[in-house]
Amino acid sequence: MSFAFAHRLYPIIDTLGDPRLSHVSLAQVMLDAGVRFLQLRIKDQPTRRFVEIARCVKAVADRYSAQLIINDRTDIAKLLDAAGVHLGQEDLPVSAAREILGPNKIIGFSTHNSVQAEAAVRQGVADYIGFGPIYATASKERTDPVQGLEGLRLVRNRVSLPIAAIGGIAAQTMPHVLAAGADAVAMIGDIVRAGDVGAKVRALLEGC
Repeated sequence: MSFAFAHRLYPIIDTLGDPRLSHVSLAQVMLDAGVRFLQLRIKDQPTRRFVEIARCVKAVADRYSAQLIINDRTDIAKLLDAAGVHLGQEDLPVSAAREILGPNKIIGFSTHNSVQAEAAVRQGVADYIGFGPIYATASKERTDPVQGLEGLRLVRNRVSLPIAAIGGIAAQTMPHVLAAGADAVAMIGDIVRAGDVGAKVRALLEGC
């Protein structure tokens, strides 16, 4: 399947542990602002609650004909008939996820250095790779070494798959990351922590 990001902003829905925030309301605001490709990331809830939240977010995304990617959980992506799944290095193997989801679903795969990125390309299963962290990030408890723009440029020169750069990227650094070769920029904190999430997303979409 030939894959291209719907836009160069790849927002990730994550409350970052803030009880004042809701995955569903964040999704609604992002979709209202024009997002049509987004990821649902839930790290702090049991499976039953993950499914409940994901169902609600998927229902909102469907109303906008948007593609929803589920983070980590191939089983939940399959259950909800989501657009696809994004997997990490320690999640279900990408080849197994493809067997479960079939040829027409989107599979993203996180990579943290050029060796992992090139291995993902050789495997020939993922539709895109995530690459980073580009900058230091507070959205993950355990972080891999920062790759920086030079690391991104290196990977861009070595792999043909679309690349979603991630890790500490903000509005002011987004243009530099795109110029270094990213096809899309995945953002969590700079969006979720904005005083006006909708305005932030609209500005980011317009700026890229």
